[in-house]
Amino acid sequence: MPKNSKAVKRELDDDVTESVRDLLSNEDACDDSFKKSSLIVNNHEGEGEGNERDVEEGGSDSEEEERPAWNSKLQYILAQVGFSVGLGNVWRFPYLCQKNGGGAYLVPYLILLILIGIPLFFLELAVGQRIRRGSIGVWNYISPRLGGIGFSSCVVCFFVALYYNVIISWSLFYFSQSFQHPLPWHECPLIKNKTSTYVVPECAKSSATTYYWYREALDISDSISEGGRLNWKMTLCLMAAWSMVCLAMIKGIKSSGKVMYFSSLFPYVVLICFLVRALLLKGSLDGIRHMFTPKLEIMLEPKVWREAATQVFFALGLGFGGVIAFSSYNKRNNNCQFDAVLVSFINFFTSVLATLVVFAVLGFKANVTNSKCVSLNTNKIVALLGNGIEHSLIPHHINLTQVNQVSTEDYHQMIEIIKGVKEDEFPALGLEPCSIEDELNKAVQGTGLAFIAFTEAMTHFPASPFWSVMFFLMLVNLGLGSMFGTIEGILTPLIDTFKVRKEFLTVGCCMLAFSIGLLFVQRSGNYFVTMFDDYSATLPLLVVVILENMAIAWFYGINRFYEDLKDMLGFTPYRFYYYMWKYITPILLLVLLCSSFIQLIMTPPSYSAWIQEEATEKTLNFPLWGTTMCISLVVFALLPVPVVFVLRYFNIIDDNTSGRSTVSYKKGRIIKESAQPGEDDDTSLIQGKSPSEAPSPMPSNSIYRKQSGSGGTDVDTAPNGRYGIGYSMADMPNMPKSDL
Repeated sequence: MPKNSKAVKRELDDDVTESVRDLLSNEDACDDSFKKSSLIVNNHEGEGEGNERDVEEGGSDSEEEERPAWNSKLQYILAQVGFSVGLGNVWRFPYLCQKNGGGAYLVPYLILLILIGIPLFFLELAVGQRIRRGSIGVWNYISPRLGGIGFSSCVVCFFVALYYNVIISWSLFYFSQSFQHPLPWHECPLIKNKTSTYVVPECAKSSATTYYWYREALDISDSISEGGRLNWKMTLCLMAAWSMVCLAMIKGIKSSGKVMYFSSLFPYVVLICFLVRALLLKGSLDGIRHMFTPKLEIMLEPKVWREAATQVFFALGLGFGGVIAFSSYNKRNNNCQFDAVLVSFINFFTSVLATLVVFAVLGFKANVTNSKCVSLNTNKIVALLGNGIEHSLIPHHINLTQVNQVSTEDYHQMIEIIKGVKEDEFPALGLEPCSIEDELNKAVQGTGLAFIAFTEAMTHFPASPFWSVMFFLMLVNLGLGSMFGTIEGILTPLIDTFKVRKEFLTVGCCMLAFSIGLLFVQRSGNYFVTMFDDYSATLPLLVVVILENMAIAWFYGINRFYEDLKDMLGFTPYRFYYYMWKYITPILLLVLLCSSFIQLIMTPPSYSAWIQEEATEKTLNFPLWGTTMCISLVVFALLPVPVVFVLRYFNIIDDNTSGRSTVSYKKGRIIKESAQPGEDDDTSLIQGKSPSEAPSPMPSNSIYRKQSGSGGTDVDTAPNGRYGIGYSMADMPNMPKSDL
């Protein structure tokens, strides 16, 4: 009897109308004796034997060489943490926490992290690990008509990478300027002429750190319409930033994974050092107390929940494709359910740690600023004694001969007495309240926090250059960790789909991004960074993640997906995720999308411009071309979704995405002949030809099987690059077709 008679018997027992999809389901019912998988790849028709290799179930595509893998689980976790923990944890989360009720903000954030963040993070980890492809390949497998989701993710990643690396270049510039004592932004510069020396007016009206940021670092224009020349200092820093990204990514995870040990862990060292140092400074506890004093009434405002959901969404890097790309290099049986919870809570506790550091430092800064205010206004009171303020109004225990020794409490006592006696005349005296609470209530976020408020606080630190070097090196590392995941979200899908060399694509992508990035280092570049930050990612990523959730829950089937997870992980995931993916998370995402869309419509596109003459920020509306550009960013990011859907719905393009090689599958043997163009699927199955490619949304656990314990070279593989399964019987040349 021929050695594949069992396969023949199974074929004879099956219905003649059984499709490739039916065969796939039959294959899933096979016993567990088929544990390993083997591939023979035939890159060109007519070539000799091909290269045989074993791959894990649900593994690589047939035409792909051996897929790289993480060296260790720690390296993988650090990569995911480095991608999810970014600059937003340091300068966005503390701002939202301060703005939306202090410690009370943590409650809606945690609730939405559990209802939205962790389920979606687990979903992306699972599909990447199961299908072992980037975002384009994953969503092509799940539902070819929704294949545009992966392309949209790549477009959004590219948009974000363009401006995100500019922020890294700013940090590199400040890092390079921090090796000076005193720091260059410590004091306002002086202008000397023949007769006098005076402070630069723009700096005198603002502050030393504000002036250095807008004039020395950015040399910013008054509006987005005034482009001006390139800022050569920032151009060099941008080139350095893209060079670092290119060198770290050029070998894929083999190079970026090693960099992750430093880029992911170093920020925690710096944050802990800053926290210890800040707690030893006067006023730090005032900042922390202010931060975590809950304002429970604010929790009832819908805006708080919307901003918390948005922060959860972006904090984990959902929709970018970086999470999928990183998980695609995992072992098939990796416990991604545990990884999702672990990385999500590491991200949350990092945000809390950064918030403690930020407000400890801002509390110290508020005390320094308040002391200056008290000293300045006490001098005003001394000047007004006998000329608007009577000596009798000053408490006896306060010694005005030593102005610098007057405490904040003594000053407030004087103010209360003077205000009570001279209620009508008090505004004319020009005395300020000098409140620490008022200083802490000045909400600062983003670049204003990192490059103005924090840098000003560090000028008052002992050994300020050291702390400045550490802080901006931390920002560079946080930015690079996120950039690695963002670039991986571009490179991995393109390499999997188009089979280009990693080195060439990485260099080409970085060179193109640097060329376009010159837009951000001209004098009006900061305004373009604001535009891209506000419009290139928020709405498109929300749509992408909603479609991802729908593709799994409603198109592919949540029950089927659960079976795949059970097979992949070796245990059944918590039922909690079933209800989240099918009902709760999609509803919450749709509510968030609608509220974000309404906000964008009701709020005209605008930006904060720095007016040099007034030395203040002013909110300006984008010009018509700027508004058009904002809309175009959203449209271009989402355009691949409807385009791919229409092309595949009307069969303008084929659903298959296989590359140059063709691989055929049968139980027990491999057949390398490719199907002739005119042959249909049934004929190809009988004669050992490769069936026409029909997409199989998710590879099952039985794909690529070889019977355990069998001798010889009998191997299994897929009929094409899409994990479909066909039974071929080329070993039976004498069997007539009618027998089947």
